[in-house]
Amino acid sequence: MGAIRQCSRSACRQSAVATLTYVYAESTAVLGPLATYAEPHAYDLCSQHAESLTVPRGWEVLRLAMPATPPEPGPDDLLALANAVREAASAAPENPARHSHGQMEPPAAIEGTRRGHLRILREPS
Repeated sequence: MGAIRQCSRSACRQSAVATLTYVYAESTAVLGPLATYAEPHAYDLCSQHAESLTVPRGWEVLRLAMPATPPEPGPDDLLALANAVREAASAAPENPARHSHGQMEPPAAIEGTRRGHLRILREPS
């Protein structure tokens, strides 16, 4: 599940509840329920900014029906998520080292050597 999206308006920290898109060819602004995914050419708005939306003169606002409460994940959504996880797990190559529950061994390296931004240290005995 994704993070809660915030309103696209400057300095607004409210959670987004609606998505605003424009149809420039028809001079129309479309305001509807929050889109499933954030789109680069759409604006997520909180309830206050969605209600007070104004458009330029000559433009039309098409307001789609907004749900009274945000939709909760249903059994079909959860089943689809579980199936996706199972499919990803079965497609992953088997790695026997990953399944062993023994003590982790650090890679063979000199004490305190650096690899990129990480440092390998041995546990004190």
